[in-house]
Amino acid sequence: MEKINYSTFEVVLSKSQELEKDIPVNPAKYKVLTGDRPTGNLHIGHYFGSLRNRVRIQNLGVETYIVIADYQVLTDRDAFDKISEYVYELVLDYLACGLDPEKYRTHIFPHSHIPELNQLLLPFLTLVSNSELERNPTIKEEISASGQKTINAGMYVYPVHQAADILFCKSNIVPVGKDQLPHIELTRTIARRFNTKYGISTFEEPFGLLSETPMILGLDGNRKMSKSRNNSIAIKATSDETQRMIRTAKTDSERVITYEPERRPEVANLLRLAALCLDTAPGLVAEEIGDGGAKKLKEVTTDALNSYFAPVRQRRTELEKDRNHIQSILKKGIEQARTVAEQTLKEVCRAMNMELW
Repeated sequence: MEKINYSTFEVVLSKSQELEKDIPVNPAKYKVLTGDRPTGNLHIGHYFGSLRNRVRIQNLGVETYIVIADYQVLTDRDAFDKISEYVYELVLDYLACGLDPEKYRTHIFPHSHIPELNQLLLPFLTLVSNSELERNPTIKEEISASGQKTINAGMYVYPVHQAADILFCKSNIVPVGKDQLPHIELTRTIARRFNTKYGISTFEEPFGLLSETPMILGLDGNRKMSKSRNNSIAIKATSDETQRMIRTAKTDSERVITYEPERRPEVANLLRLAALCLDTAPGLVAEEIGDGGAKKLKEVTTDALNSYFAPVRQRRTELEKDRNHIQSILKKGIEQARTVAEQTLKEVCRAMNMELW
């Protein structure tokens, strides 16, 4: 098999910018697939890094499929006792942040409930080699982060499963961060190889849609915000919980607050969070704080976060009261995903000459 061509970042960025211009003009041309693992509540890094962008794209009229990647939880951890509850928690976060399956063409579903989707995994696995999976830099990073001594096969083949998630619904754009681009390139490769091998253009090669929001660092100031690193603030956090977490955030000893990401990453991260909430530039927030020091910086950041997320948290509290509504959202999402997956699987079987009637 030919070597997978991981496109250069510049090429992907150029295409992403082109898509951003066309999506508002021709939203019906596009279909989005995105998702999260049900490992706990989403945090503000998730919100600014992806959730806010999903809501924006949804509101432009783009059909959006959101997969809750429950199977992936099994690839790098032994805990599974709370998966179903975390699925509900994810849906609550989604709805509270503005994803709206009732008003828009947005479909939320766990991929464990879409057997037709998962059937695509086997033919897709025949289109890639072991060495290609082992070279995937994202998987290498995830294996390292997991801290596991023994890596199960599910971890290595998950990029192929992710390709099935993307291709089953014929998604052509996938909102991602820079670190996820190798997964998109592998998905494009699988789509291309399937079409070439079976002589039918069954799948369109999807493109990554890059977020303009820089990576949100955790409260330690030097690593990506993550639940597992205990350096995050949950979207659902109360005002008091947010205040306590911001108080623990790492800064430095300089009195005058300046926005210098390279020299003062911890201070810059808090300024960035405040600026995102206030819809302004981090440098302007720094100028307002001036010589107020770390205490003033943390107060400004706390107030900005609590003010911004107050309506989200209020809506989430209301949604928690109606579990039947959450079940209804999931059932409708599963029904839509299965309908689409059944049709795609029929096309795949037809292309592979496996139809018997």
